[in-house]
Amino acid sequence: MTNADRVPEKPALEGLEAKWETSWEAQGTYRFDRAAATKESIFSIDTPPPTASGSLHIGHVFSYTHTDVVARFQRMRGKSVFYPMGWDDNGLPTERRVQNFYGVRCDPSLPYTPDFVPPFAGGDGKSTKAADQLPVSRRNFIELCERLTVEDEKQFEELWRTLGLSVDWNQSYRTIAPESITASQLAFVGNVNRGEAYQAMAPTLWDVTFRTAVAQAELEDKEMPAAYHRVSFHKPDGSTIEIETTRPELLAACVALVAHPDDDRYKPFFGSTVRTPVFDVEIPILAHHLAQKDKGSGIAMICTFGDVTDVVWWRELDLPNRAIMGFDGRIIAEAPDVIVTPAAQAAYAQLAGKTVFSAKQAMVELLRESGDLIGDPKPIVHPVKFFEKGDKPLEIVSTRQWYIRNGARDEKLRARLIEHGSALQWHPEFMRVRYENWVNGLTGDWLVSRQRFFGVPLPVWYPLDAESNPVFDQPIIATADLLPVDPSSDVAPGYTAEQRGAANGFVGEVDVMDTWATSSLTPQLAGGWESDPELFDLVYPYSLRPQGQDIIRTWLFSTLLRAELEHGESPWKHAALSGFIVDPDRKKMSKSKGNVVTPADVLNQHGSDAVRYWAASSRLGTDAAFDPKNPTQIKIGRRLAIKILNASKFILGFAGDDAAPVTEPIDVSMLARLDVVVGQATAAFDAFDHARALETAESFFWTFCDDYLELVKERAYGEPGPEQASAVAALRTALSTLLRLFAPFVPFATEEAWSWSNDDSVHRAQWPVGSGRTPDADSLALLDLASRALTGIRRAKTDAKASQKSAVVSATIGGPEAEVALLAQVAADLKAVGRITDLTFVKADELVVTDIVLATVSEI
Repeated sequence: MTNADRVPEKPALEGLEAKWETSWEAQGTYRFDRAAATKESIFSIDTPPPTASGSLHIGHVFSYTHTDVVARFQRMRGKSVFYPMGWDDNGLPTERRVQNFYGVRCDPSLPYTPDFVPPFAGGDGKSTKAADQLPVSRRNFIELCERLTVEDEKQFEELWRTLGLSVDWNQSYRTIAPESITASQLAFVGNVNRGEAYQAMAPTLWDVTFRTAVAQAELEDKEMPAAYHRVSFHKPDGSTIEIETTRPELLAACVALVAHPDDDRYKPFFGSTVRTPVFDVEIPILAHHLAQKDKGSGIAMICTFGDVTDVVWWRELDLPNRAIMGFDGRIIAEAPDVIVTPAAQAAYAQLAGKTVFSAKQAMVELLRESGDLIGDPKPIVHPVKFFEKGDKPLEIVSTRQWYIRNGARDEKLRARLIEHGSALQWHPEFMRVRYENWVNGLTGDWLVSRQRFFGVPLPVWYPLDAESNPVFDQPIIATADLLPVDPSSDVAPGYTAEQRGAANGFVGEVDVMDTWATSSLTPQLAGGWESDPELFDLVYPYSLRPQGQDIIRTWLFSTLLRAELEHGESPWKHAALSGFIVDPDRKKMSKSKGNVVTPADVLNQHGSDAVRYWAASSRLGTDAAFDPKNPTQIKIGRRLAIKILNASKFILGFAGDDAAPVTEPIDVSMLARLDVVVGQATAAFDAFDHARALETAESFFWTFCDDYLELVKERAYGEPGPEQASAVAALRTALSTLLRLFAPFVPFATEEAWSWSNDDSVHRAQWPVGSGRTPDADSLALLDLASRALTGIRRAKTDAKASQKSAVVSATIGGPEAEVALLAQVAADLKAVGRITDLTFVKADELVVTDIVLATVSEI
């Protein structure tokens, strides 16, 4: 088949995604060739598994494109690219979506219903209250989670294929699949056996809406309205000490007052006591460096627990626990045992069962009645801790939870984690500081248990004593041969099913792991740790961890932690951090803000290459604005992709020998400049600066199309001979190089154009390496000089209000002596493109085209 037979009459971008995605899959273009791979030849990517709940947004397209251009570049460099795709199925987002989609909620006390049919399917459910959702058993609920995530993942994969991600879909995994559960539980068992995981009864950040514990990494601050209430505490001599608090509803849980050790106002009172208003409980006045002299009255009440500082004070000052907040966000019925007087107990009864808001109102009225509220509350706005997916402020309750040591209380482990961060190559480099700040700012170990349903079960049972009470300090940990297990339904080793819940029997743990406890093992899950040791040894440690900058504290840190605990080394060599997508007002796009753009319509309207170009134009760590009403950068990308097709068609239309010698100075100059571009683009990619690689290639491409093609096309169209052959060979060489330079960015247009003259895929072709020749300064300068001269000729015709096709009798090009001497070498091409009969070169201070004499009709 000749080139002409392959080139379509009218090249177009439409339909290329479906055409080439099908071809790539059939040909195994992106398949990881494990048999031929060696540890040295592999480039492995720890791809972020997107949360399979709902829909992808334009930010996903943005960051995943950044990863894909690197994968494509490395594959063309001859690497065996291990590029898997995972799906993060389990966790709260999936449960919420299932509740909304099917109109159900989980009630573990209910029995399983075979062949259950949910009330509806497909509803958004955003206004559905929990009370209106149909209660179902845990097993029924999990089955619905499984069903919906599989459907969501199919849609996600279809979009990723449309985008052109060069993923090996044979290497995909699900975080809730049996093999993933096995790996997650095996890692946890190892943590327990090595003393890195432990269970403890402790103050826990608690989301009252979702009834689950929350880890430090899942917090976010929101500015909320509040008020300072000035309240008096009573000293033995009848005088008072006044404090200011935003949480008077916790007064019954007050265990001490605290001031800074250097605060002269309160130094005399340290070690003495006061009695609480309304509840008349004696509490000490203590000193601690975290107390702020300039906040409120300078002395604060410590309650169990109002905020995370209360927890620190409670722990470090060894205070009693008088918690009154229930798991449902209401004041518990039973008053602390120190509230003993009838009046105090009656006052507490007015708070019991109330929400935080109602309890606060009731407590304020009680303080007014007792005369202990000084003045009116002063409105303020202050930051309040929220679960990142929650709608109500977090409370702190005392619960029994599982933790993994993370360096917060282990200086040796913390130092190792900092060491790994220092050795890791960060792109961009400044992101390293965010990681180090997080590690150095840790205040507690990683809470990994969750009171949810769809997740990896904690592989633990507890023996029951003679009174059927769990013996929590003697947990039964599953052995590796039992995994995967679900202790809520599987029998503990050494027991029978009949002993579940019976005296001297056992009970299974019902909590599941935090979703990050599974996601932190993505290198192990994707690489077949323990299940496929040969593969794991090939790909681990991974070459690259790409991710968003907002999850450094969660995903990146937790993966480094688990790798250190399990393997004693960093799981990757490089970390590439993408920026955020912001709307036209420079606000970060997020579902909560309602400014998210879904990518399907954008891809359909503009084409995948155009969208990829927009994404790849942004450097790592840099935020990018996206305006769906005026996507300027996407339109530029579409123009580039179309130009690639048209330029390829044009070049392949010339008859000639690709291997002919390139002899003409302008052809040599163009290829010399292209060699420089190849070197610069390669260096940029090696530095993980894909945007610079694209910018470099694109800048040359437009000069090539606008100037060089115009300069040599008449010669390329001409009679066969050395000059014509030089032009065609240079054009074909440049086309081959440019298609390979652009292949990582616009894979569909480049594959289409490549297929017109090649039988293999451009994405399996060798990355261009240049000619290896060292060009002289004149060769590098000639193309630029010729472009400037051509611009001058065009401008002169425009100034004369003549068509660019107008014939010219004569023209003069002036310039410095060295420049006009170089330009004389390309005189024939300049005359041809400008349709100039007589071209003269003269000496001048700067390059200029003068004395244009247009041909008359009779002269033509």
